[in-house]
Order: sequence, then C-alpha cells, then structure tokens
Amino acid sequence: MQGYTIRVAEATNNADGSLVGVQLGRLCIKHDISVSQVARDLGVTRQTIYSWFSGRSEPQAYYATSVRRMLEELTQANT
Repeated sequence: MQGYTIRVAEATNNADGSLVGVQLGRLCIKHDISVSQVARDLGVTRQTIYSWFSGRSEPQAYYATSVRRMLEELTQANT
C-alpha cells in the first residue's frame, strides 16, 4: 500500500465492493499499482480513477471492457 494514502485506501475499502471500479481499486492497492499507471493504461485522468476506486462513479461502457480485462489480469496474477 506504499503508493496510496490512508484516505484513499479507506475510501476504497469502505465503498461498495460490487462496483467494478471499487474492485479494481482494491486489487490495485493490493498489488501496489499506482493510480497514475492505471490512468495511463486506461486513457483517463487520475481523478477519474480515484472516483472509480471510491465508488463515487463507475466506468462508462466504453471503459468497462478494459477495466474488466485489467481485473481479470490482476485476479489471475493473484492465484
């Protein structure tokens, strides 16, 4: 959790875990993948990633496929 503030980690942990953005956030925190890296990989701003991670918003359909693919990759890396 080095790259994440306690506030971001707590917001992600307390958010609705059924949301795909929150799931991504939890895995990124666990694997210490930076918000900047996720934003670059998905072509969005860091603020967008923070909103997804905290559950304040969800990825639009255009990004949902890429987010789910990233989730699958992180989940497989965890096994």
